[in-house]
Amino acid sequence: MREAKDVTVAQLFSYDDIIDVRSPAEYAEDHAPGAISAPVLSNEERARVGTLHAVSPFEAKKLGAALIARNVASHLETMFKDKPRTWRPLVYCWRGGQRSGAMAHILAQVGWHTARLQGGYKTYRRHIIEELQRLPARFAFRVVCGATGSGKSRLLRALHEQGAQVLDLEQLAQHRGSLLGNLPDEPQPSQKMFDSLVWNALRNFDAKHPVFVEAESKKIGAVAVPDALLENMRAAQCVLIDASVPARVKLLMEDYRHFLRAPDLLTQRLAPLAGLHGHQVIAEWKTLAEQGRWQALVEDLLVRHYDPAYRRSTTANFPRLKEAALVHLNALDDAGMRDAAASLHQTGMW
Repeated sequence: MREAKDVTVAQLFSYDDIIDVRSPAEYAEDHAPGAISAPVLSNEERARVGTLHAVSPFEAKKLGAALIARNVASHLETMFKDKPRTWRPLVYCWRGGQRSGAMAHILAQVGWHTARLQGGYKTYRRHIIEELQRLPARFAFRVVCGATGSGKSRLLRALHEQGAQVLDLEQLAQHRGSLLGNLPDEPQPSQKMFDSLVWNALRNFDAKHPVFVEAESKKIGAVAVPDALLENMRAAQCVLIDASVPARVKLLMEDYRHFLRAPDLLTQRLAPLAGLHGHQVIAEWKTLAEQGRWQALVEDLLVRHYDPAYRRSTTANFPRLKEAALVHLNALDDAGMRDAAASLHQTGMW
């Protein structure tokens, strides 16, 4: 009879599907890119088995085996029922132990060429940490700088559409990287999941070509940029967007329109700035928001807070900013970004 074989993280993407058999909570915190969640124990079942294990390991194993058998049967009758004879799944759990062993054994007995990840998720996580220390040094980064609202993320999209390699950290972090950067109804990934997403992007880049990335602080909302990546970004060549204040105000009102519908939310987010600007300034901003004077509010936020803060941070963290390739933009719309991306190509930036 066919048996599952053990494989390493290096072989992770050599199979048709990656099957994560851990609980939904474990999967939600982090998982291998593209992995399918097929838990052999639910969150509640895992807790139940764990509680029983503290009393009687034997009874816990017996209960776990029964639950796992039922859940694997359910997956065979639903998720896997249309898989062809030639299907090649790879299975992993937390340590590469009983949960993945049970699933992999049954799938192999069906006749599928099945693999199990040696060491499970713990080995995978260790590999990610090691790779995030090693991989960034392989690439020549081009760091896109520019004041708040100058369209850095839009330029990255235009570069990607024209074939450049782009690492969009804010997209991966589900955050725009500022005090107001939380995206509505889109929670940020865990730090572990963010690390996995960054690793997955880096491993697919070609080191023969540069990688464009936006200038970032250490933290993007609640997640942190890996140290080695940040170090290589800060030593990299820069691209500086120069855009007018009116154009930036227009862009910010488009990208943050959710605040226009919820001025109370905006003033709540601005409250922590009282320590920098004083309660009187916060009160002025609150009045502008309540009156719907959005252009005046956004411009004042740029002039008083964001521009000085960005200048200090970028000058301190990106020493090659003074030799940056300048991109002058009169309009921050799609056409302007396409032209800017094309001009960077023509000047040999990528």
